[in-house]
Amino acid sequence: KEVSARLKRDLIRGLGKHSHHRAAVKMLPTFVRATPDGTEKGDYLALDLGGTNFRVLHVRVVEEQQRVLKMDSKICAIPQEIMLGTGEQLFDHIAACLSEFLDSQDLKGQTLPLGFTFSFPCEQKEIDKSILIRWTKGFNCSGVEGRDVVQLLKEAIRRRGDYDIGSVAMVNDTVGTMMSCGYRDQSCEIGMIIGTGTNACYMEEMKNVKRVEGEAGRMCINTEWGGFGDDGSLRDIQTEFDVVVDQTSINPGVHTFEKMISGMYLGEIVRLLLVKLTEDKLLFNGQTSEALLTPGSFETKFISEIEEEGTGLENGQNILTELGVKWDPVDVRVVRLVCDTISSRSARLCAAALATIANRIRVNRGLDHLKTTVGVDGTVYRKHPNFSEELQDTVRLLVPKCSISFLVSEDGSGKGAAMVTAVAQRLALQSSMLTS
Repeated sequence: KEVSARLKRDLIRGLGKHSHHRAAVKMLPTFVRATPDGTEKGDYLALDLGGTNFRVLHVRVVEEQQRVLKMDSKICAIPQEIMLGTGEQLFDHIAACLSEFLDSQDLKGQTLPLGFTFSFPCEQKEIDKSILIRWTKGFNCSGVEGRDVVQLLKEAIRRRGDYDIGSVAMVNDTVGTMMSCGYRDQSCEIGMIIGTGTNACYMEEMKNVKRVEGEAGRMCINTEWGGFGDDGSLRDIQTEFDVVVDQTSINPGVHTFEKMISGMYLGEIVRLLLVKLTEDKLLFNGQTSEALLTPGSFETKFISEIEEEGTGLENGQNILTELGVKWDPVDVRVVRLVCDTISSRSARLCAAALATIANRIRVNRGLDHLKTTVGVDGTVYRKHPNFSEELQDTVRLLVPKCSISFLVSEDGSGKGAAMVTAVAQRLALQSSMLTS
């Protein structure tokens, strides 16, 4: 309840016109102004760039079936020299791969709208205008930071001159997660990812989005809740293990909440705990091993394997043997308890944050009771044997006035990106019909 209340204060701070620049929870406007209404249809392209590979997809939205179909897709590698070269080289490479894909699909003659999932820190100015703040994840292309990535993509396509694209919508992967569920379930107004990292988005009332002109309607807000606590507000619940994980990470002091929750860090928290218990002579007869003392050696997937119903203890024995420690049956059970404690804490912290958002939507709309759906993605949510159950139980406990359904998203950064584009197109068409 305390964590939930602190996040509530931070959401309000992040939305404020004058307080947002020093807020830990950034609350970024996405310029996505509606969720699907079920009338969207047609063919779309999607581009998904978030790491060393990128994907190009052809997506068809079929109104009769209320389904988003992936017609085909292609994965293109991004070589190291392009990741570290010029922005022009990068976007020429993307435009070339898109060209090959369109050829293979016989789509060269059509001008299809495109959804672009670009998973780097950006400041979005409009649905089709997004400025790269800084490169992350090993990219460092010159001449892109501070520029509009949509413009750079369009210029690269223009340089080729062998095809054209229609309107472009920039998509954050969390928003894509919400939108890819929103066609199947039109009450889906929250998106959440709990995988390598964690984040959430939701539909906020425009009158509360002080950084964007206009009072009417709603806009999807990308909370960037991974940064919750970056101002020190969670210091009292951070353990000594969280502090070590933060200090030894590539971005100390940043993404405090994410480091207590997401898959990139859970295994390391468990490892540090096991080392401490061993040094305190409570595990493995007080004998560590080289592997156990190596950062990153206890993978997050081990947690899921050890907590698996039925096979968990056997999996635990195999993992501990791999790690070179001398275990007895009690040790294996203690290790399972440690895993359970850490994954359970993660689920409950996540639930506290989700409860804050659900309750905000309820209060925003003046409802006694809110029924809503969360589109969810991420390996921790999908793969851990009891994470989703614990998350849902805790949310129910914290916000009894909200009934929340959970839908696992299908390809938010591909299909979801196409859906964002489809909705943006529908809204543009509606407003041009109103003005004419």
